[in-house]
Amino acid sequence: MSAFFQSFFVFDTNFTVFASENGLTQIKISDEEGKTDNPNQFTQNTKTQLIEYFDKKRENFDIPLDFEIGTDFQKSVWQALIKIPFGKTISYLDLSKRLKNEKAIRAVGAANGKNPIPIIVPCHRVIGSDGSLTGYALGLKLKRELLLLEGAISPDLFD
Repeated sequence: MSAFFQSFFVFDTNFTVFASENGLTQIKISDEEGKTDNPNQFTQNTKTQLIEYFDKKRENFDIPLDFEIGTDFQKSVWQALIKIPFGKTISYLDLSKRLKNEKAIRAVGAANGKNPIPIIVPCHRVIGSDGSLTGYALGLKLKRELLLLEGAISPDLFD
């Protein structure tokens, strides 16, 4: 279980990151204030690397991940998400094809939505086959902002 956590404010968002002794386990948007942090090297490195990412000084993360939850199928989807390059998007159908299971598109979408480590495991880079921004656990506004930050979409795409 995640014994370590750290909260911080960046990109107009309050994040809380959680880690075990083996790696990063979860990233959440948090409204909690006054909670005393219990950081470790993984939460501290995650905070540093996310700040660099939002400052456009980092495109890739090198934080050990510890998927404490999830089925084998979900973990395979999350591993496939890690391979989507910075600044690129793919569709849920393309992700299903990468997993060699085109008919699992709905299950792939559900696993994408259960990703416990968003941004680091870039589920925001998966879009609809028609190019539309589809659901994102941290909200479509943040998904759009992340894709704009990475240059994956044009600022006037949705105006």
